[in-house]
Amino acid sequence: MGAVLLPEAIHPALWRGNQLARVAGRTVDCGDAGLAAELPGGGWPRGSLTDLLVQQHGCGELRLLRAAFEALQAKPVVLLKPPHELQPTALAWWGLRADNLLTVGAGSTADVLWAGEQILRAGTCGALLMWQQHVRPESLRRLHQAAQASDSLFFMMRPLATTRDASPAPLRLAIRAANGGVNIEFVKRRGPARDEPLFVPLSPSPVLNVKRNNAALDWRPSSAPVARDIPAEVVA
Repeated sequence: MGAVLLPEAIHPALWRGNQLARVAGRTVDCGDAGLAAELPGGGWPRGSLTDLLVQQHGCGELRLLRAAFEALQAKPVVLLKPPHELQPTALAWWGLRADNLLTVGAGSTADVLWAGEQILRAGTCGALLMWQQHVRPESLRRLHQAAQASDSLFFMMRPLATTRDASPAPLRLAIRAANGGVNIEFVKRRGPARDEPLFVPLSPSPVLNVKRNNAALDWRPSSAPVARDIPAEVVA
């Protein structure tokens, strides 16, 4: 009898259900060794929809992506319909350069989904972050397909209430605030189930530090990341 080939020896995209999938060359550093050990490919996946299901906005989801933002360097980052105005101090600390940041406002859910699809299909951005709530499965599939044709990071921020909603996202994480960081539950991943949440330590935001020290705080948004129409070069 011939030698039995392991699935990964046949093709790197093949994997057993009791092992994490390999995503060679298609990930971005997540900045934490413990989290990297639990993510297929050891980092945040490019060209794929990733669901970040948050306990509440600002519970640590953007601090969790800090290393990825820094790794993108000069590549543009698009924030699509963020729930709050952006703080210049926090943006700089997250590694987001104002001249490479676009904040896109959109009225209806249909407008948001259309804008997201066009940005992904253009393939010119390092990352797209989109804030939504319940989205129809067929709309999620269109976004995931658009992401697969690009090399961009694509994160959709949605509330924990959407955990049971159907999603084509290969990676779905539930994020809850914890003392000194966040607890992450692996709702879905290409690999074995993890029963216990993973604690990921996060450095406190400089904005939160200023508030704790009762110093004067400038909540005015920067002049760069303001809602505006999508530039032609982004969707061309």
